[in-house]
Amino acid sequence: MSLNHRPVNTADIPVICTFPQSEDESLFFFPKATFPLHPTQLQAAIAQRADATVVERRGEVVAFANFYRWKAGGSCAIGNVIVAPTARGCGIGRYLVEKMIGLAFAKHQAAEVTVSCFNHNTAGLLLYPKLGFQPYALEERQSKHGKRLALVHMRLPRPAASNVTF
Repeated sequence: MSLNHRPVNTADIPVICTFPQSEDESLFFFPKATFPLHPTQLQAAIAQRADATVVERRGEVVAFANFYRWKAGGSCAIGNVIVAPTARGCGIGRYLVEKMIGLAFAKHQAAEVTVSCFNHNTAGLLLYPKLGFQPYALEERQSKHGKRLALVHMRLPRPAASNVTF
């Protein structure tokens, strides 16, 4: 599978907005947005975030993520992680998160990378620990319909070896 990643561009935004297929998927991807996601919502989020990144497979945009918090020498928080429905289950999410981890450690010299995942996002809950993330906090949230949710916060400390790459 030939994948590459690059910064997001304006033409990618309407494509990314088609990735969430339900209110739940929209919540996992972008909790503050309304479903269906409109490009102006995503553009506004990207403008306030760093390193908005897409993954391409055979020239087609199939995944997206960014940092909603970034601090040199501190913590980088990965957010807005989503994979196109047609590309799920084949390692693209892993590839994307690994690239974001690499950006956090190399570009931002982060001491740790964090990610948060809702309790019913099974794919995320299974992926992040495989990449070394460990839970450190649980936060109660509510869905737009008032349902109680748990947001699991996970972290990955910077590897001790300085030549580790992702």
